[in-house]
Amino acid sequence: MSGAAPAAPAPSRLLPLTLIVVANLAAMSLWFSATAVVPAMRLEAEIPPELAAWFTGGVQIGFVAGTLVSVVLGLSDRIEGRLLFCASTLTAAAANLAILALPPDSWAIVGLRFATGLCMAGIYPVGMRLAAGWARADMGLLVGLLIGALTVGSAAPHLFLALGGLDWRLTLGAGSAVAACGGLAILAVREGPASRRATGFDPRYVLRYWTDRPVRYANFGYLGHMWELYAMWAWLSVFLTAAFSATAGADAGLHAALVTFAAIAVGGPSAVLAGYAADRLGRTVVTSFCMAISGGCALLIGLFFDAPPVLLVAVVLVWGLTVAADSAQFSASVAELSTPETVGTMLTLQTSVGFMLTLATINLVPWTAELFGWRWAFAPLALGPAFGVWAMLRLRAMPESVRIAGGRR
Repeated sequence: MSGAAPAAPAPSRLLPLTLIVVANLAAMSLWFSATAVVPAMRLEAEIPPELAAWFTGGVQIGFVAGTLVSVVLGLSDRIEGRLLFCASTLTAAAANLAILALPPDSWAIVGLRFATGLCMAGIYPVGMRLAAGWARADMGLLVGLLIGALTVGSAAPHLFLALGGLDWRLTLGAGSAVAACGGLAILAVREGPASRRATGFDPRYVLRYWTDRPVRYANFGYLGHMWELYAMWAWLSVFLTAAFSATAGADAGLHAALVTFAAIAVGGPSAVLAGYAADRLGRTVVTSFCMAISGGCALLIGLFFDAPPVLLVAVVLVWGLTVAADSAQFSASVAELSTPETVGTMLTLQTSVGFMLTLATINLVPWTAELFGWRWAFAPLALGPAFGVWAMLRLRAMPESVRIAGGRR
């Protein structure tokens, strides 16, 4: 008697996932490349605070513009992911390298940062979609691995700067070279078996961002998280330089660069651990816990501004550990709550709105510092996590939440 044909073995995902993680880590070194070198640039030129803010803000608004174009054209669900990722990374690396041709106080740098952000729309959400295509009931862990890589990559410019003796030109050059290698490496990746390619753009995909209640609250949680995250990353080095100036003197900038790298990079492994935990305990539980801790750090870190450096560094590391740990779980929740052929568009739209919000908070921090000093500059960031906790607990109470994390919510 002939039996049923044996099922084909699942394709190995070790190599493609490794390449996706490495490529994303390399590409994300471009995001904060110009932000990290602002203190070193100021040794050569007078860079006003508003220009320094736009070294980061230019990337954010470029990313928002790029994601909106991607959503309207459905690029992340229609174009082969590895090709879009590679082209975007190489272009972003070239724009980052072009900063070296300009004086440090040139507003034209903002244009190049905008171009970098525009290209990031073909890197960040596309990387998440590529990773989601290889998920096997472990979406939180896989997206956590990716977000961990993105976090470490975002921290890399601070390490380049410290190792290069605060040479900002070397930092920009190293970041561009590393990113270009990552863009080429992604070409060896094929899309996973869970991926689905959309045949065209459907405006109803965009409407689901708001009309689908579970998706809406998952996105609300993400917005609360984003209110805090990028403003903290963008200004932590400046905050620490001010705090260390009394004890470290001329070395305050070097110490601040190293601690900032550690604080951002520690979010990498924490994102992986949070993904593992969220797959087993529930995404709403893990995200609410992380946002409660990180929001508390934002509110209270000013109390440690004049404390012994070891205490300040400890609080900063706890903040860095929790502020990024939950990042992947909002994306994982939206991916699980969306139909397969819309995942790329929904993730792109989620990140677009989230990064649009960061434009406000990145400029809010220096404005608060001007009014109250750097000690309390981060306190308003606590509002975001408070809103995010409320949203994720509302999502947890909905019956549709059983689709998240295999029913663990």
